[in-house]
Amino acid sequence: MTKYYPPTNKAQQFHCIHCGVYAKQKWDVLYFGYYSTNESPITFCICEHCQEISYWHDGRMIIPAEAPVAPPHPDMPKSIIEEYQEARSIFARSPRAAVALLRLAIQKLMVELGEKGANINADIKTLVSKGLPVQIQQAFDYCRVIGNNAVHPGEINLNDTPEMGQHLFNMLNFIVEDRITRPKHIASLYSQLPEEARNAIEKRDA
Repeated sequence: MTKYYPPTNKAQQFHCIHCGVYAKQKWDVLYFGYYSTNESPITFCICEHCQEISYWHDGRMIIPAEAPVAPPHPDMPKSIIEEYQEARSIFARSPRAAVALLRLAIQKLMVELGEKGANINADIKTLVSKGLPVQIQQAFDYCRVIGNNAVHPGEINLNDTPEMGQHLFNMLNFIVEDRITRPKHIASLYSQLPEEARNAIEKRDA
């Protein structure tokens, strides 16, 4: 999975919010009236790949309203994409509400991974007992702690530190990459081995 560079004020290159391509951006200032020389407080940038425009005010993208966070992983289960996309759409206005939605998405992901989904902490413990790598355990626990602070009063104020919520989108995609995409890719490669070789391997491991 390639690194996602979110749209950033005045940045010369980033992943376009419209086409999703990492492309150059041309910035300019919006003027009042066609022949006016009076600058407005609105800036805009044009993606060199798709030619679509995004509008910015006070360093924040206002049109489209969708937050500049990573899109869902291509292998993200359909059962959680709705929560993920809804969280993206409201993140700029309310990071806390967006993270609460992602917490629900993580619970649903646990079910996709064969766990109960009722208690994220208990599910992480079970996955660890099954050999979950430390790196993925830490990603899950990051999601759990940040998500809990969105639902219940805690030490983290997500409206004051929205970047922590932004990382949660990346963490969720990272978990999907490790738990779903990689096993699927390996299984696809393994299935291409000659049947005789696969039978020999099964006999060896029986």
